[in-house]
Amino acid sequence: MKRFFSFPNPVNDAAARSVALGVLAMSVVAFVTGSGWILIPLTYGFLARVAAGPKISPLGWFAMHVSGPRIARWRKSVPGPPKRFAQALGLAFSSAALITWLCAGWLDARWILLPLIGAASLEGFLGYCLGCTVFAWLIRAGMIPASICEECGDLAARYRRAGYEVK
Repeated sequence: MKRFFSFPNPVNDAAARSVALGVLAMSVVAFVTGSGWILIPLTYGFLARVAAGPKISPLGWFAMHVSGPRIARWRKSVPGPPKRFAQALGLAFSSAALITWLCAGWLDARWILLPLIGAASLEGFLGYCLGCTVFAWLIRAGMIPASICEECGDLAARYRRAGYEVK
């Protein structure tokens, strides 16, 4: 059972970016069309990925087995713990939007999707994981033990590997 409720480490970045593009598509369609019901599968997907990785998430499974392996340009291994943290942040925002939609209506709920749309756009198009950056900040602040992800605590090394000059 413990193995079932695990998250992959490392993660194929192409699959992670594919998931982000799927989240972006669902969020934009919901926002533009006013289709609050899309929040149900969106929230389920985040919950499933946080709980068990891509195993029980249709979008996660598709990204891992279909789209991710086909995008060679984005294929690289990245640490799993910050990606799980990013999924948990997505779960928080999508749950908040879902609960607000059910309790107060769509006009209030849709605005909660904007941070999700922004973060998914950064991840999907640019490969910049906002949740991963917050995760690294929390490690550096001592709020998350560095032993969870040694690589994650050193943001400068990560930026250098990505080709950015760090001073």
